Amino acid sequence: MVGMLNMQLEDPIYHALYKYTKALSVALGYRDLLTRLHSERVLGLSEAIGVRCGLSEKELGILKIAASFHDIGKIGIPDHILLKPAPFEKAEWEIMKQHPIIGEKIMAATELKGSQQAALIIRQHHEHYEGLGYPDGLSGEDIPVCSRIIAIADAYDAMAVTRSYHHARTHREIMEILSVETGKKFDPKLLVLFNEIIESSKFRAVENRDPV
Repeated sequence: MVGMLNMQLEDPIYHALYKYTKALSVALGYRDLLTRLHSERVLGLSEAIGVRCGLSEKELGILKIAASFHDIGKIGIPDHILLKPAPFEKAEWEIMKQHPIIGEKIMAATELKGSQQAALIIRQHHEHYEGLGYPDGLSGEDIPVCSRIIAIADAYDAMAVTRSYHHARTHREIMEILSVETGKKFDPKLLVLFNEIIESSKFRAVENRDPV
């Protein structure tokens, strides 16, 4: 699997953490294959951003683990919501918004070295730069840099892939949306780096949609 092949962690703490938690990825794949594949692509994009912005080896280890398992909390979301082929009702959305908290608890429960740091990143990957995200309403640099990185990678890939409730957007369409949300949902400095990285990335979305 792409995520596993990319998980070359030099730090023995994070190598061990990944080794003993990769079963979670397999479990998520059986629950929702599209989410697991999405997580593998988010790992690749997040790692590229992390390297470009000069994260330390330890920070990259945390980032890789958290990116791989950023959606692991969806294991705890009921099927009728997680697999719903339509937009969520308000009450359903409130339940879905619990997945970062559930993911934090799952990762922290391993009680392995490094798991607490990765758990915090997972919890806060849906925080918005302007402070209107969830679950904690953090803003700016109060949001861990690894969470800010995953937020960009997560949003890009989510829009690039067709799901039952939306069509895939083109690369140009996605970049226009990200541009509008710069400084709102996303860290402006990190988005500048992402703009450079994505142009040559294998995870780049198609440029044009085939005519219907």
